[in-house]
Amino acid sequence: MEGKIITIVGGGSTYTPGVVKAILLKKDTFPVKEIRAYDIDEQRQNDVAIIVREVVKATCPECNFFTTTDPETAFKNSDFIFAQIRVGKYAMREKDEKISLKHGAVGQETCGCGGLAYGLRTIYPMVEILDMVEKYANPKHWILNYSNPAAIVALALKKLRPNARIINICDMPVAIINGMADILHCASKDIAVNYFGLNHFGWFTDIWVNGDNRFNELKEHVLEHGYLCDVPDEQHWEPSWVHTYGNMKYVMNRFPEYLPNTYLQYYLLSQDIVDDSNPEYTRANEVMDGREKTLFNAINNYKETKVYDDKMFVVGAHGTFIVELAESLCSEKGGRYLLIVKNEGAVANLPDDAMVEIPCYVSLRGVEKTSVGHIPTFHKGLLEQQYASEKCLVEGAIENSYLKVLEAFTLNKTIKSSTQAKAILDEMIEANKEYWPPLK
Repeated sequence: MEGKIITIVGGGSTYTPGVVKAILLKKDTFPVKEIRAYDIDEQRQNDVAIIVREVVKATCPECNFFTTTDPETAFKNSDFIFAQIRVGKYAMREKDEKISLKHGAVGQETCGCGGLAYGLRTIYPMVEILDMVEKYANPKHWILNYSNPAAIVALALKKLRPNARIINICDMPVAIINGMADILHCASKDIAVNYFGLNHFGWFTDIWVNGDNRFNELKEHVLEHGYLCDVPDEQHWEPSWVHTYGNMKYVMNRFPEYLPNTYLQYYLLSQDIVDDSNPEYTRANEVMDGREKTLFNAINNYKETKVYDDKMFVVGAHGTFIVELAESLCSEKGGRYLLIVKNEGAVANLPDDAMVEIPCYVSLRGVEKTSVGHIPTFHKGLLEQQYASEKCLVEGAIENSYLKVLEAFTLNKTIKSSTQAKAILDEMIEANKEYWPPLK
């Protein structure tokens, strides 16, 4: 296989060193000749690149790596574009979360009002990236998009750029499967699952380990312990994640048919989440004081000492998933993954234009969806409400419609009433005036 060119959009992300290391660890089966980091924040990207260069030097020194803020330089002849942008950075995430909690609603990055706010910030910057990639990249390029909120971004991009060569992905189901492997004392690569939903809003309906069904065994564990086990997942072992994994036992005991995605806690336990939250110290603060601070402290230490510490970041599900997916797109055999795709009958009783998260086969031929069939009334109702909220938001962004966006906030299950929705939306408009499309 000829060496590929990969462009990482959002090169200043704290995830970038882990993604680069995940790419280079696959060099024997997925050769890459050049990695480019592209970001609009040049200083932040240059700082992160200090560590990335050490990763390249230690793992695959023959691979060329450079940073740029110029789109043509970033995307010229690129084969794969890994997108992981965060519009407004953690400062805006913190505002989203704290404004929501101030008004008694869930404060979270991708769920509830926080997810809707983040979606309005991200839609048009992602459209701009797709247009630049289309202009400069290899005509057979693939964009693998992690940019959150993935459900809203995927829905908007399918509507605005229906022919874009983009695959929308999320690493949370992968991280949950890694946790399942620890619970079942097996390797995650030996696990196969069935799953349906929207991104951050779905359920596992079957689990196999090397062909043996282990669903009921896993269900018994989750009913008692949630997704917690004795083996820590480095990427999701901060206090808020421990709490989240533990909360799954409450969701499971009330609705025991299927195993939930962890993000369902924000919809099915919304009042509990608000009651347990500190409105002065949210998940955004935890990340800034944790992963963000750790990496940039290490960068500053390297500037002074020139000593590189490989333990300053984690090569977790985020990095390994996107690289394995890219490798499968170059392979005749390929692999099976949970992807966010246009429904078109895959879930028989959901709208055809919904962007659903389901198992898909990926290879040189592209993406082939599996058929989920009909889903139960309870799950269908929840998904239709969430889809309606997200669809109204996308339409509001495209039409610059205050009414449509208010409808999106009001429809969201984390919101109690249109009064609460309007109060949050009006404050968020002011906070996001630098980022949102104008609403009339």
